[in-house]
Amino acid sequence: MSTEQAFRDRVLRLPGPRTYAGWARHGSGHGYRRGVDELLWLEEVTGDRALDWVRARNEETVTTLTKDERFAQLQREIRQVWDADDRIPFVVRRGEYLYNFWQDADHPRGLWRRTTLESYRQAQPDWEVVLDVDELAAAEGENWVWRGATARRPDYDRCLIELSRGGADATVVREFDLRELRFVPDGFTLPEAKHQVSWIDRDRIYVGTDFGPGSLTASGDPRQVREWRRGTPVSEAQLVFEGEEDDVAVGGWHDATPGFERDWIHRSIDFFNSEKLLRTENGLRRIDVPNDSRLSVHREWMLVRPRSEWLGHPPGSLLAIRFDDFLAGKRDFTVVYRPDEHSSLQYHVWTRDYLLLETLTDVKSRLYLVEPGTWQRDELPGVPDIGSADIIDTSPDDSNEYFLRTSGFTQPSTLSRGVLDAEEPQPLKQSPAWFDTDRITVEQHFATSDDGTAIPYFVVGRPEPGPTLLNAYGGFEVSLTPSYSGTVGRGWLARGGRYVVANIRGGGEYGPRWHQTALRHNRHRAYEDLAAVARDLLDRGLCTPQQLGVEGGSNGGLLAGVMLTRYPELFGAVVAHVPLTDMLRYHRLLAGASWIAEYGDPDDPEDAAYLRTYSPLHNLERDRRYPPTLIVTSTRDDRVHPGHARKLAARMRELGHEVHYYENIEGGHGAAADNAQRAFHWALTFAFLWRCLG
Repeated sequence: MSTEQAFRDRVLRLPGPRTYAGWARHGSGHGYRRGVDELLWLEEVTGDRALDWVRARNEETVTTLTKDERFAQLQREIRQVWDADDRIPFVVRRGEYLYNFWQDADHPRGLWRRTTLESYRQAQPDWEVVLDVDELAAAEGENWVWRGATARRPDYDRCLIELSRGGADATVVREFDLRELRFVPDGFTLPEAKHQVSWIDRDRIYVGTDFGPGSLTASGDPRQVREWRRGTPVSEAQLVFEGEEDDVAVGGWHDATPGFERDWIHRSIDFFNSEKLLRTENGLRRIDVPNDSRLSVHREWMLVRPRSEWLGHPPGSLLAIRFDDFLAGKRDFTVVYRPDEHSSLQYHVWTRDYLLLETLTDVKSRLYLVEPGTWQRDELPGVPDIGSADIIDTSPDDSNEYFLRTSGFTQPSTLSRGVLDAEEPQPLKQSPAWFDTDRITVEQHFATSDDGTAIPYFVVGRPEPGPTLLNAYGGFEVSLTPSYSGTVGRGWLARGGRYVVANIRGGGEYGPRWHQTALRHNRHRAYEDLAAVARDLLDRGLCTPQQLGVEGGSNGGLLAGVMLTRYPELFGAVVAHVPLTDMLRYHRLLAGASWIAEYGDPDDPEDAAYLRTYSPLHNLERDRRYPPTLIVTSTRDDRVHPGHARKLAARMRELGHEVHYYENIEGGHGAAADNAQRAFHWALTFAFLWRCLG
């Protein structure tokens, strides 16, 4: 994994599409008015008054929606998808073992387990349980939710396990022995906070955590990187680097690749800009690449993905040079990938000797094998014509092995394994088919947005007009690609619904420029794009406004809220999961300050004036007709504050509009902590949609 990608995955937390420390920052914000500022008490996450309100709304919603005759069947069928024994147990390799985290009806909190490749090839692998989270939670009287483990390279004998109470981003950290399968007595442990931890060697780790006043950024993430030595108090860990209070986060880690060991510090200035620092005997050396670029160093090679034009290369390019040559002052990069108006690079991953690229051409996946040095590029076979392909794991330390997942809207996932230059990819596991696709077609269309831009979208369903569900995200350079969902299939498509995925601006489907054209004061373009897709669906006769629903999560929940308030005439139902709704206070709530680069700063009068134009909470009107709305969130979401959802629902109730509200006590940003909660969440969603649209 690249240093930049490791940083983004481990430290940065975007309000992403579906997948207690410092609950709120207080401040007056800008532009509040009577009826809105009176709802601030709902930001008190565990306040008695707020929770009483939540319980009352939950009871109303559950009573109304679970009485629908379809609810029980929806819940049962969706639960079968999540708990199925024959679904793919996706794995990552750590040394000689393949590791998997598994949840089902018997293990709602989950099993962290492992097996060998030979065993994994069998229909029923012989799994060794590494940690039973249900047993641990029962023994300790905690509602633990698994948040992952960081194993020590290259021996993979120890790991740092992260556990969350109820699914929050804040975790506890405990050192675990992967040979004796037990927590290490007096090992590295950290109390609940938002951490950044990684191994240096057996007796040292890099740590970022809450060290007291001044040690966290405004968004509640680590501001310091320290080197912590075994057997010493964490408070005495050596300070290596300290960022600024207004940074998003900082992180540090050790690249343990044999013969190419390096130590890295990343300072995330905002969500899209960071400094890359190499730790040397002479101190920290800044790597002289643009702050908005992504950096990857693997063995002798350095790759750079600029997000703006650099050295004559367009945004979204991939450039290569020998790392030592770059440090010596050379800038003669080789172009590995150059985007065009129809294609973009989504990611790259290394094996030991090769580079793998995933690209999109009009939102259709392609995979390429690249040989370092010559940089010759050859397409890898096996990707669906309309589908997605993801490299889910490689072993860049010691092999050219890779694991590949492919799927499409009507094609269940397949997990394959290959070894470059040695073994062609062979299927290992196949997901079951959860719904009949005989009459279901997949088409791609393009709508024309207000400024003339062509906006791609996929339509999945039967040919006849009927209930249609529109989904989009449109932010943070995140791409939505065709993929199989047993939940959507059973809950919606199999019952005659049509499912639409819109690839609006703000996403990453066409690279950095597609994202940047909807940043900050250009945010309206994302909303205009989605409205254009909705109108195109209506113009094609695929549905009526009364049959069209829109659904989104997090930033997509904000999108749904804007559709509700700005384009209510286009929709018959709106569903917002863990949404942002108060764009004049989002930066003062939990991780919100980390998203200022995306949305703008509400403390800036010009930004505040623009944010007010689309903030869902501030654009509700008493005398306007709005479609029925379902809002779902989690008390334990410490990324997008549940106050967003609460305040929008309360304001709609106050103005006399139909709104249903459900808040799960667990689940964090995913709004569910186990399969039962996930099934209930989605059964509630589809019961609501069928009630409104069907």
